[in-house]
Amino acid sequence: MKTHMKFLAIAATVALATGSVCAQTAGTWMVRAGATTLTPSGPSACMTAPDFGDTTTGCTKSNVSADTQLAGGITYMLTDNISVDVPVALPFTHKISGAGSMQGSGNIGEVQALPITVFLQYRFLEANAKFRPYVGLGATYAYFFNPQGSGRLTATTNPGGTPTTFTVDSKFILTPQIGATLTLSDKWFLDVFYSQSKLSTTTHLSSGQTMDANLDPVAYGIAVGYKF
Repeated sequence: MKTHMKFLAIAATVALATGSVCAQTAGTWMVRAGATTLTPSGPSACMTAPDFGDTTTGCTKSNVSADTQLAGGITYMLTDNISVDVPVALPFTHKISGAGSMQGSGNIGEVQALPITVFLQYRFLEANAKFRPYVGLGATYAYFFNPQGSGRLTATTNPGGTPTTFTVDSKFILTPQIGATLTLSDKWFLDVFYSQSKLSTTTHLSSGQTMDANLDPVAYGIAVGYKF
């Protein structure tokens, strides 16, 4: 988290040097565009039986890669301090690699994810402050789709059989958030944020095995926005 908090430190430093002011008062709309990185945790729990991996090195597990996509959002100020925010982003593509007994085996599949979130935020300081940190709590639907298994996955879970397919359970979760906006001019601003959700889900394989995972994804990003 220390690395991601550098976003806020940089924004605070620049805020001290800028003289532009534009209020974020009740009724203000804000739109933004930038980039967001989504980083799941790992590895997963052990695959359920039958496990055809190399059991001398442990059970079969998996890791999920991070991805960065174009992202943005829309914010509406309900009061001078309370806002509703809806992030938007292109789908994130996460590669799934072997861990445990499959460590070093490379990709065993991939899946796309789209976290659909609505945040309620509280913005500190006055509405005309150049630098405004905020905290938020969001309701998120973590939607997983378009899963694709590899030949390596089939060889591990259903050797000699039909190609293994899989699905990942989508879930409703809560997402706490911290962030800040920095005024660049009368209308333009910079936004940075960091969030981490508690997400536990299950992968279901067509060969009958399942694999639980506490993904607990971290999201952080930066965007340029416009107020009106």
